[in-house]
Amino acid sequence: MRAKGPLSHAALHMILLGGSFLFLFPLFWMLSTSLKPIEETMLTPPQWIPSALHFDNYLKAVTHGREILGYIPFLEYGKNTLLLCALGVVGTVISNALIAYGFARLRWPGRNIFFGITLATMMIPFPVLMVPMFVLFRELGWVGTFRPLWIPAWFGSAFNIFLLRQFFLTIPRELSDAAVVDGCSEFQVFRHVILPLSRPALSVVALFYFLFTWNDFLGPLIYLTDQRMFTLSLGLQFYQSQHGGTEWHLLMAAATIVVLPVIVLFFFTQRTFIQGIALTGMKG
Repeated sequence: MRAKGPLSHAALHMILLGGSFLFLFPLFWMLSTSLKPIEETMLTPPQWIPSALHFDNYLKAVTHGREILGYIPFLEYGKNTLLLCALGVVGTVISNALIAYGFARLRWPGRNIFFGITLATMMIPFPVLMVPMFVLFRELGWVGTFRPLWIPAWFGSAFNIFLLRQFFLTIPRELSDAAVVDGCSEFQVFRHVILPLSRPALSVVALFYFLFTWNDFLGPLIYLTDQRMFTLSLGLQFYQSQHGGTEWHLLMAAATIVVLPVIVLFFFTQRTFIQGIALTGMKG
């Protein structure tokens, strides 16, 4: 139901602002704690604003990683995370786009049945697959390497296939037919017609996978054994329980550094992200 009148609009905006402050509070507390000295992080009642801004906490969290983490610098984790994100994003965009094109634009026997089976796999929780996947990757000799964390992205996922298929269905088939008349093969239609028109949806898929990999904790915890190969989410764990207690100011400074790229990325891609979500599913 659409809100009517200035009072209704004002009430709606107040509710949205209240919800925004509620969701922004953890971010504010993380930022505030990252700028405090260690003695102010555990005060009761809590001190919301630091008495002095200690920006050197960020320098300590990054440059003194060997002393804090006990083994390697914090920046090494960032390099590992970016590598996994890059490999996974490329793989997930290519594989899901090809599979979704087959479900959306090609006609073959059993297409709808196989698409339904693909969607049904979304109902299987990850804990059910965790042990079989670990056994498989162990037999392949991949445990202790990056391969289990990025190679599966090259085989598609049900959610991304569904997202791209629904977007491909919104593209007029007349464009594909015209390209075929001009002599294009099926792959050339996919490459030169479908992909350029699907940039918003492809960007959404890439962004979703980037966020998943950037924040993934369980995957690296299961498959990585060498601390030099740890990711940022796993590396944050090393800021806890150091010298008999957690150094909260350094932990929050490191967490802020981890969250900041995600915020900046979404800020610059929000228009494409919203466009890709809004246009998906307009045609069944």
